Amino acid sequence: MAKKAKPSDAEGSAASGTGGGRKKLAVILAAVLLLGGGGGWFFLKKKPADQVAVEVKKPVAFLDVADMMINLAQETPQERPRLLRLKVSLELKDAKGVDEVKPLLPRVQDIFQVFMREVRASDLDGSGSLYRLREELLRRVNLAVFPTRVEAVLFREVIVQ
Repeated sequence: MAKKAKPSDAEGSAASGTGGGRKKLAVILAAVLLLGGGGGWFFLKKKPADQVAVEVKKPVAFLDVADMMINLAQETPQERPRLLRLKVSLELKDAKGVDEVKPLLPRVQDIFQVFMREVRASDLDGSGSLYRLREELLRRVNLAVFPTRVEAVLFREVIVQ
């Protein structure tokens, strides 16, 4: 009986080409799935409770500025004088800021008075104009109390007579 000849390496890979390709495809697919799953787990895992940084919100502090009665600028010389009654509070990050700003309140009031004397009654019409006024007062008060920072100027009362 004659022995069957073994196929050479080149012939064997050609004959079993579909089986070897499937194995390589399966290995690549498994590697992609493992890497994708591991990457997803890494990005989506939750931090342990001891590592989670809990942001504790500090209570804000408010400082009332003394009530002001201000003559507004006249639009025409014949117009009767208009008055503005203004009550303002300053919002600060913490009580430490209040202690730093309190000695500077006369400066803050002076800056408000000087600026508001140039404002006309028509400049205070509508919510947009009050927003611009708030932003301007905030800018000026932060210049007056530097390096302390005021977070917001809050209107408690605005009356134009």
